[in-house]
Amino acid sequence: MQTQLLNQSEAAKLLRLSTRTLERFRLTGLGPMYVKCGRSIRYRTGDLEAWIAQRIVASTSEVMGGGNG
Repeated sequence: MQTQLLNQSEAAKLLRLSTRTLERFRLTGLGPMYVKCGRSIRYRTGDLEAWIAQRIVASTSEVMGGGNG
């Protein structure tokens, strides 16, 4: 089994987010799981897909947590 690792720019492009948003998500723990390779950050494609799947909602009334109400 071969795991594909994406760098931050590639992961941001796949998620259609800015690299700065991914950095903020890492800092706050809100983003997808990542792999630390020395000083480099890598994202496994499976972790990105799982993170996307966890955010599927049916309506705007569904709260993903962390809200004020």
